[in-house]
Amino acid sequence: MPEIIEKKLLRPPDVFFYKIHAPLVAAKAKAGQFVIIRLHEKGERIPLSLAGIDPAEGTINLIVMAVGKTTGEMAALKEGDEIKDVCGPLGNPTHTENAGKVILAGGGFGIAPLYPIGLAFRRAGSPVVSVMAARSKNLLIYEKEMREISDKVLITTDDGSAGMKGIITDALRAELEEYGADTVMAVGPAPMMKAVCEVAKPFGVKTIVSLNAIMVDGTGMCGGCRVRVGSETRFACIDGPDFDGQLVDWDCLINRQKMYKAEEKESFEAWKKRHNLP
Repeated sequence: MPEIIEKKLLRPPDVFFYKIHAPLVAAKAKAGQFVIIRLHEKGERIPLSLAGIDPAEGTINLIVMAVGKTTGEMAALKEGDEIKDVCGPLGNPTHTENAGKVILAGGGFGIAPLYPIGLAFRRAGSPVVSVMAARSKNLLIYEKEMREISDKVLITTDDGSAGMKGIITDALRAELEEYGADTVMAVGPAPMMKAVCEVAKPFGVKTIVSLNAIMVDGTGMCGGCRVRVGSETRFACIDGPDFDGQLVDWDCLINRQKMYKAEEKESFEAWKKRHNLP
């Protein structure tokens, strides 16, 4: 079974980095794809974006925020522990050819999946500008990694503790107004990606988003990840996760993401009670 060979607290108290030994997945995975994990025989299946791929080492990197039952369980795992299933790679790789100048826009821990994507754009010959946003400096992640693959990095924080004071769209708008771009790629919370698309639209820039829809099997069978794109219903798992952000029905996506909030909370509280956790 896939083994956790490295784990570290990336952002206290609840964002963790995992390096997983999964050579078959690492051999095939491309930037922009994801995996679905199951921690144990009775565990639920959850999708996680790839935050790093090393085929030579046979490893993949995952970033997990402990906000529910399964991510809470994963936060309790240690180096040397094994994961029951790591299914993937799933979804379509990000198309990186002939993209021109690319602006990567990442919010929160959504920044991490942009690292392999930015690396792929660079290898395809595109100049890369990364725009990273967080509420404050201590909540920023992957800054070192993004600087390694970017020609320029712009940081915004709500409180001004790092970079410019403001939100991600402030830096994006300023970059587009002064220097322009050919492609904008956004990963993060749905409201953030929606705002990025709204800012980019007047500039006529191709805008790609990676959709984090509710997902169960990841192979197009359950239909849980359906999203509205243009006039069509698409599945984020097999048609995506990347889509033209200007065509996404953001209100539909955001509403669907809230569908199981009550059940998720109930499950998490029951798990904490069972394990005597606060």
